[in-house]
Amino acid sequence: MDHPEPPSPARASIDQLVDIVATLRAPGGCPWDREQTHSSLRGSLLEETHEVIAAIESGDRENLREELGDLLLHVVFHSQIERELGTFTFEDVAAGECDKMIRRHPHVFGPDAGELGDSGAVLTQWEELKKREKGNGPANASVLDNLPPSLPTIMRAQKAQDKAARLGFDWPVDDMRPVLAKLREEIAELEEALAEGVPAAIEDELGDLFFSVVNVARRLRVDGELAAHRATEKFIARFRATEIAIRAAKGEPKSATPEEWDTAWEAAKAAACGFCRVTRRAPDLISF
Repeated sequence: MDHPEPPSPARASIDQLVDIVATLRAPGGCPWDREQTHSSLRGSLLEETHEVIAAIESGDRENLREELGDLLLHVVFHSQIERELGTFTFEDVAAGECDKMIRRHPHVFGPDAGELGDSGAVLTQWEELKKREKGNGPANASVLDNLPPSLPTIMRAQKAQDKAARLGFDWPVDDMRPVLAKLREEIAELEEALAEGVPAAIEDELGDLFFSVVNVARRLRVDGELAAHRATEKFIARFRATEIAIRAAKGEPKSATPEEWDTAWEAAKAAACGFCRVTRRAPDLISF
């Protein structure tokens, strides 16, 4: 069987990447690539997205370049599948996104360029333009209808709260007191549920508490998903150090007393005193 020639390496560009994927999917190309569908690639698409995020977190720019390339490959691959079906091409995807970015940024590309002075006004305009483009939809349509169920739970909760807030469903701006009062209220309700001992009620109140914590993050302009991720990674690093210390002192971690675990944990925290609490403003997540 004759195999197609690989695209010329002299054209190292998106066009070349599009040609490579088309070649892999063509008769005589790669059997694995030819078998793939949108559905079969869902898991690896999500994995590549998380690897991009990990590269951003690590600050390794060379790794970020590589991971962004892997993510771009998925965009090209999914577009190639549709090209074979005669529906659209990668060029259509890119052109559509260019048109959208220009339409949604009239303060940059339009006659009123420069008139929006802050990001809050930009986001409000973005949502209004998006609604205008997509139409009002059914009479019972909601601004929350298009939140993807596959989003991580904390991220989905924060985006839901943010969208509701843009319609005015929120406490007064720059006043955290009612937000924190609601958090304390949810803690009290969880304590009541624990006292009653009804599992379903405990789960419900714990969920409300989680949701209120996310709302605190939103109001403080902190990315809740990122904050939870960093807290988890901090715990993992400290527990590893704690576990090493316990093994060195006791041999078998399960033989350590709660007091010994606590002492080792506090020592691990002290050793990690170089951890820098950097104040940062979480980027607003625009829904495209």
